[in-house]
Amino acid sequence: MGYTRRDLDIWSECVARALTMAGVSREDIIQVAYGYGLFTGGLGAHGGAEKLGATVVPMSTGNTKKLTTMMVDFGVTAIACTPSYLLHIAETLEENGEVDKIKLKTAVCGAEPWTENMRRQIEDRLHIHAHDIYGLSEIMGPGVACDCECHTGLHVYDDHFLPEIISPETLEPVADGETGELVFTTITKEGLPLLRYRTRDLTSITHEVCGCGRTLPRISRFKGRSDDMLIIRGVNVFPSQIEAALLEMGETTPHYRMIVDRVNNLDTLEVQVEVGEKFFSDEIRELEKLSTKIGHVIQQAIGLAVKVKLVEPKSIERSMGKAVHVIDNRKLV
Repeated sequence: MGYTRRDLDIWSECVARALTMAGVSREDIIQVAYGYGLFTGGLGAHGGAEKLGATVVPMSTGNTKKLTTMMVDFGVTAIACTPSYLLHIAETLEENGEVDKIKLKTAVCGAEPWTENMRRQIEDRLHIHAHDIYGLSEIMGPGVACDCECHTGLHVYDDHFLPEIISPETLEPVADGETGELVFTTITKEGLPLLRYRTRDLTSITHEVCGCGRTLPRISRFKGRSDDMLIIRGVNVFPSQIEAALLEMGETTPHYRMIVDRVNNLDTLEVQVEVGEKFFSDEIRELEKLSTKIGHVIQQAIGLAVKVKLVEPKSIERSMGKAVHVIDNRKLV
């Protein structure tokens, strides 16, 4: 996505405002455990924390034991990461008897859907306050909206992003409080300004004054999407990406199923793939090689490691209408 220098400054300012809303100040030590690289989460949170004047520990993801060690040693007081990963961090701290050793007081979580129950679990297990932050790379990355101490919706920074809620079917605006698709118009963005951009995220909006006194519009917790995109560990995944990857291979059929679940508070993805008749009869060693090959091809396509399960020909249910490629077993209510 295109950003000018001014866009990056505004982005950092918005993230800094979100962190402030979550109770983070320049006196804090914030550990950024979003992924860095091309994903906007890590760099966005890092830039906002620096703009605020806080000390940043750029941890990223992948080595939880090292992360918790640094959390204890550096006296980390705030963390930015996905909520599911924070629960995994909590488990690691509990297993090592380190919960009472940390100085953590605030978490700013986003990049995936989560529930009030998950928020309460995070807060109870780590004795902190957890806040929801929202953003999308097309608009400005994290910092588009954040919830305050009241947790009654995410405040949208409408001096930079104009939010609307429309009906996904008619594209007409819906009334405050009604669920529809979130649409944004960028007001100050220079590199890639967008007019009534459809996010596909389903939510509602209110313009009532919040209990915290702020008058910014507030969007409610997201209720799903109007398309078939999945958000898994902060990564956007479309079934069509899996399909395109499989169609490049000659050993499989175009029939597949994606099973999404949440195990030990981390999202998992299993891809069940039908294998052609002549390949399924091969010896186990060859099937294992094929499974590894498919896993590598899919990981290259979506940027996530997945579990691949080879299934017999014609074992995946056929549909006369729209094929059902995704079974999402995550409990998000």
